[in-house]
Amino acid sequence: MDTAQVEIVEVGPRDGLQNETAVLSVAEKVELIDRAVAAGVRRIEAVSFVNPRRVPQMAGAEEVMASVRRDAGVSYIGLVLNRRGLDRALAAEVDEVNVAIPATDVFCRRNQGCTAEEMLAAYDDIAKAAHAAGMPVSATISTAFGCPFEGETPPQRVADIARRAADSGAVEIAIADTIGVGVPGQVADLVERVRAVAGGAGLRCHFHNTRNTGYANALTAHEHGVTVLDSSIGGFGGCPFAPAATGNIATEDLLYMLHRSGVRTGVDMRGIAAAGTWLGSRLDKEPPALLGRAGGFPAPE
Repeated sequence: MDTAQVEIVEVGPRDGLQNETAVLSVAEKVELIDRAVAAGVRRIEAVSFVNPRRVPQMAGAEEVMASVRRDAGVSYIGLVLNRRGLDRALAAEVDEVNVAIPATDVFCRRNQGCTAEEMLAAYDDIAKAAHAAGMPVSATISTAFGCPFEGETPPQRVADIARRAADSGAVEIAIADTIGVGVPGQVADLVERVRAVAGGAGLRCHFHNTRNTGYANALTAHEHGVTVLDSSIGGFGGCPFAPAATGNIATEDLLYMLHRSGVRTGVDMRGIAAAGTWLGSRLDKEPPALLGRAGGFPAPE
């Protein structure tokens, strides 16, 4: 019997592609997004409004947004890091914007060219302008579980950033294990710390499976009341500014775990698995996801 529901935020078109050697065409990016929508996904991180010279995989954001299906109930998220990015996102008519705020200075300098405190100030400015334009804005706290350059991330630092984001009107705060170092005990601790300061903002979690803990972390987050989880079709992804980065948790594998645990998502697992296989063919790589190879259980008749 179904006992709960989790909303899947598909991040494959952005986080899933940004670290890949192959660069998909606009038409291929649109097809990936369309496949996710056809499988029942209703929130998709579709594009990133960053400098394409730094992240060429994210070029063509405006063209992608001009071509995607605009089905009722589907929300397209655009990642922005500054006011120029927000202006582009508004012009491209995304449905919501997300701002990444690293919890550590060295990662923030390498990834975004500023300190974490400077990024928080930029977030305040972005959020104010987004609210004035009627655009929902969320914040993702990256390197929340650990940093490739500074080591352990102090949990209180994560809570402090979450409080600042909530005070600036974030509708949702995501806790991100950018380099896949977190374990379930950390997840439980950080979720409670962030919930205590988030006010009316929703909570979301974003996990990578670098050290094979991503799915355990996702289940722990759900067990501690998180009802929104990020994942990537095929399990592709990783941050181009994090050494030895590997993929996000795979949407199809996450769906298998949730569905077998009696959790509803509204997303067709087989449709997502087929999309993962298709994406692997476009990237010329075997998808890290396992469901496309193993199949579901019980097997469909």
